Amino acid sequence: MADDLGDVRELDRRALALTGEVVAAVTAADLDRPTPCAEWSIRAVSEHLVSENRGYAASSMGAPAIVSIWYSGDLRPDPPRAYHDSAAMVTNAFTAPGLHESSFEVREFGYFPAPTAIAMHFVDVLVHGWDLAVSLDVPYRPDDDLASAALHIVARWPRTGRRTREFARPVTVPATAPDFARLLGTLGRSPSWTPPAKG
Repeated sequence: MADDLGDVRELDRRALALTGEVVAAVTAADLDRPTPCAEWSIRAVSEHLVSENRGYAASSMGAPAIVSIWYSGDLRPDPPRAYHDSAAMVTNAFTAPGLHESSFEVREFGYFPAPTAIAMHFVDVLVHGWDLAVSLDVPYRPDDDLASAALHIVARWPRTGRRTREFARPVTVPATAPDFARLLGTLGRSPSWTPPAKG
């Protein structure tokens, strides 16, 4: 599935829209709240999403993967608008003619064929949408085909079983659990995570 550009672009578009519904609920008062990503607040996750959208958009159009692009996720003055604008930017970039035959750079990870790179973006957006939703206590229900596609993509990634800068250690989730719960566990998240009690 991740090898077909048309399919993965549509998956990515839907993940961006789903996560956008969550980001629309973010207010300035929420930005310092914790998330399932260790040491990342709602602000940090939101900035990461905006940065990744801008970085993927620029790189897919031929810009070098320079740090200033990939870490440019300023949310001011309106976090939902910053996300919406960056999502529109990357969606438009991914529709460029000839993209299927190209490869482009993803941060420091190197060059990937376009379908593979877009699949990486899709998984990132889908899972970080959950990070924000569970932190905000708002609904987040990816369609089954989004969850199964993301799990299929992640199953092909090399994993060491150790915590790295990109991934937490996998969390054990029953093999009979829904695909999205298994995806969360594979990427180091407990599906039962809740925000710590205040005070």
